[in-house]
Amino acid sequence: MARTPRPLIAGNWKMNGSKADGLALAKGVADGVKQAGWTDREVLICPPATLIMAVAEAVRGSGVLVGGEDCHAKPSGAHTGDVSAEMLRDAGASHVIVGHSERRTDHGETDAMVRAKAEAAWRAGLMPIVCIGETLAEREAGRTLGVLETQLKGSVPAGATAAKLVVAYEPVWAIGTGKTPTTPEVAAAHAHIRKVLGGLVADAPAVRLLYGGSVKGSNAAELLAAGDVDGALVGGASLKAEEFLAIAKAA
Repeated sequence: MARTPRPLIAGNWKMNGSKADGLALAKGVADGVKQAGWTDREVLICPPATLIMAVAEAVRGSGVLVGGEDCHAKPSGAHTGDVSAEMLRDAGASHVIVGHSERRTDHGETDAMVRAKAEAAWRAGLMPIVCIGETLAEREAGRTLGVLETQLKGSVPAGATAAKLVVAYEPVWAIGTGKTPTTPEVAAAHAHIRKVLGGLVADAPAVRLLYGGSVKGSNAAELLAAGDVDGALVGGASLKAEEFLAIAKAA
């Protein structure tokens, strides 16, 4: 199958943003996307759950997509403080990030839990962005590709297709540190991910693979030009509309 995925530039706001700040940021991104008139790429912003409904309303008609940063595996129930995929969809989300390293580390999320959340996203009609990535210790031990393979096989649900799955490779040691792998290292990791996906997804060549980890306007073009990179999952740089739009432009 020919590789024709449309690039996806996703912004993960993490635990940042008052209503006023969030709406100003969302409006800045929406105005930039409308002005650019892009039809050959997708732009997604993932604000905290408290802002999803307001942000979705603020960007309506601009072409900007809205997603959640996490979801619970169950649709409802006695899960204080959690948010279900159905709630995200009801608030205006179309995507949800699952398995981000900060969730895996801070909340002890396992591959099985991430897989259940991806399945929950499907149940609610959301597109899951499944995150994988190695720690610095794993990288220095030469285990990067093995870790990525294990996480992929454990986190991607059975029945996945390119129409229902996005995978984001985020080396844990590169998130928020300003450090990034070299372009050949990114290409090698993504090539391995694509190979592993070949045994999990029928149309693996069409699955969008995002790179994340200290992506900014100044390095986006180089990172996005690496082999098998179909977009970016952006953290800190997504909190500034101008910087985030520069990354989207580089796609």
